[in-house]
Amino acid sequence: MITSFLEKIEKTLSQNDIPEYEFIHQPNHPLPNVDCIKKLMNLIKSIIFPGFFGNGDANGNTAIDNLKNVYVLLNEQIYKGLCFSYEYGSPQKTADEFTLSFIENLPKIKRLLATDVKAVHDCDPAAKSYSEVIFCYPAVQAMLHYRVAHELLLMQIPLLPRIITETAHFATGIDIHPAAQIGEYFSIDHGTGVVIGETCIIGNNVRLYQGVTLGAKGFVFDSDGLPINQPRHPIIEDNVIIYSNSTILGRITIGHDSIIGGNVWQVNSVPPYSRIIQKKASAIFTDGLGI
Repeated sequence: MITSFLEKIEKTLSQNDIPEYEFIHQPNHPLPNVDCIKKLMNLIKSIIFPGFFGNGDANGNTAIDNLKNVYVLLNEQIYKGLCFSYEYGSPQKTADEFTLSFIENLPKIKRLLATDVKAVHDCDPAAKSYSEVIFCYPAVQAMLHYRVAHELLLMQIPLLPRIITETAHFATGIDIHPAAQIGEYFSIDHGTGVVIGETCIIGNNVRLYQGVTLGAKGFVFDSDGLPINQPRHPIIEDNVIIYSNSTILGRITIGHDSIIGGNVWQVNSVPPYSRIIQKKASAIFTDGLGI
């Protein structure tokens, strides 16, 4: 009896004529695997920060072994992503080319992450060493995932960039869209609740604190009522500091060497060397009770 009941439910779940089911894709080919992508990112982390993460030599793996494993895992996931999203004449050949191009960019990614590590260390008096920053600071994990995902997105690899940044978002509470453009020496202090939108452009030596949102103020809609993907997030120029829980919205520019204080709501551009702070609130008291 239970078998027939389960078969009935399975048949309903497999139906394609239920209108709402069309929003859940029914693929007839393999999809990218989140667990494999996590394994891939752990391998890349062990390559970028040798000795800090992974078992490394304990398993007898050399740096070349790790690179070979990255090639195999990434090639497979790129291939599955291409099969899912595009009709390529030869997806495997394309996946091979994309994988080699990404691996060629690993030194660039490592250099950028080294600048992020230094920025986080130099901006936080609680950081005792660069090693402590690499081991312990969530910003490093978030930026590792972002910089890897960004390179893949620049090559127009589908799906994988979002999966990679969302695994870091889940682990750290830092939400960075892989299409955002972020310069060198970028630091996030604490980090929980930071949001960096898709079309953000962030210069060099920018520092954010926890709870900062670089978001969209609104959307432009097409004739079908769907939002149009166009620049809608802030431009943050070089040497800007944005303190905790501030919200910067829309395609505005925060000029270089500016400071945005905590809990600020900013929807207008500001020139270089600006200092934006929250006005002091006034309170009215009656019989000792604030109203």
